[in-house]
Amino acid sequence: MNWLLFGILVYISIQLAIGWWVSRTIKTEVDYILAGRQLGYVLGTFTIFATWFGSESVIGASGAIYSGGLAGGTADPFGFGLCIILMGFIFAAPLWRRKLTTLADLFRERFSSGVEKIAVFMMIPSTLMWAAAQIRAFGQVLTASSNLELEIAIAIAATIVIVYTVLGGLLAVAYTDLLQGVILIFGLLALFFLVLFNTPDIAGIWNSIDPDRLTLRQPPGTSLLERIDIWAIPLCGSVVAHELVARVIATRSPKVAQRASIAAGTMYLGFGMIPAFIGLVGLHLVPGIEDSEQIVPIMAQTYMPTVLYIIFAGALVSAILSTVDSLLLVASSLISHNIVVKSRPHMPESRKVGWARFFVVIFGILAWFIATNAEGVYNLVVDAAAFGTAGFFTIVTFGLFTKFGGKYSAMATLFTAMTVWLSATYIFDLSWAFLLSLFCSIGVYVTVGVIERYLNK
Repeated sequence: MNWLLFGILVYISIQLAIGWWVSRTIKTEVDYILAGRQLGYVLGTFTIFATWFGSESVIGASGAIYSGGLAGGTADPFGFGLCIILMGFIFAAPLWRRKLTTLADLFRERFSSGVEKIAVFMMIPSTLMWAAAQIRAFGQVLTASSNLELEIAIAIAATIVIVYTVLGGLLAVAYTDLLQGVILIFGLLALFFLVLFNTPDIAGIWNSIDPDRLTLRQPPGTSLLERIDIWAIPLCGSVVAHELVARVIATRSPKVAQRASIAAGTMYLGFGMIPAFIGLVGLHLVPGIEDSEQIVPIMAQTYMPTVLYIIFAGALVSAILSTVDSLLLVASSLISHNIVVKSRPHMPESRKVGWARFFVVIFGILAWFIATNAEGVYNLVVDAAAFGTAGFFTIVTFGLFTKFGGKYSAMATLFTAMTVWLSATYIFDLSWAFLLSLFCSIGVYVTVGVIERYLNK
């Protein structure tokens, strides 16, 4: 019997049981989507921390750093950790005070229902790419723990994720986030110290690392615009991502939203250094890995006792589950709340929850398809963070903090950002496509806003 795989499946079963037990409290749409807006400091911090701290920070980032040094992890953990801190200092409290159910509600209240609907259909692809990244990482863990082919492992992962998400809402996710967060942190610390104390001449290995691999500086020939673009994607592209916003506005007060975000971002940066360390030394300890995203599972199997590895792998799977759970909830809530429920405002709460669960299944299947055809976790994450998100950053910032600009400014900005990014990326192969789309979206918003103000005089 494969005890590693068996242990992981037992761990998943426990997580499913916890999710089912907590989900019995779900009575309304807000209960299912936002945990009834009752998350305190502990649950709030850990669920915000768990927004992205899973496959990207452990599987994806360590693999990227294994291949390209610290510069390969610019987006994660460094960019995304700073992104969550930025959310806490600037956006968390104002967003919470709006009493939103989804981020698209802000676009309806501030601009128009037309902007709301356009935003819904533009946000979903990015969310699905995030979810696909989690499902692919889940498949990587199953593959490393068994003889399963990656495609089969991804299919199993997608099935488990869909079932898990349909069962529970955000409150169930928050409780499992706390559990998996504590265990995953313990597992990462254990792996770090085991590698540190059980590797002969670890100091010599560290000193032998090419200095270029220990810097965030991009390779020679990288232009200034490319360097800025690499940081702008996680900071501006993700700070108003709906999956992060949903967890922030599910807290019980604006103060909790702000402080929990700052604490979560700090944790993200701190514990994200461990996968980075594994990626750096792993190139010397386990050279020649064909799939670099296998480095953490392989190192954990090598250095951890079986029981500890099962706990660690289970916590990693749990982290992936909790992240993809939230992502599928986000995609589902955008359609169910902002499209279906808005068209039938007197729908019973039980039916609202039913629609949300139905779309979880639909989007789970789509995420599985994307995961199967993707090149890797890290690439999925970066594409998701850049996919038209410059437009959302622009209209959320202007819409939340100013009264400048109206519905036409918002619509023009969303279409411009998406068109510019797609064209620059897939037609012109521009290396700073996101930055260009950000510049263009700000310019279009201001220009159309000035025209709107002039015409409304």
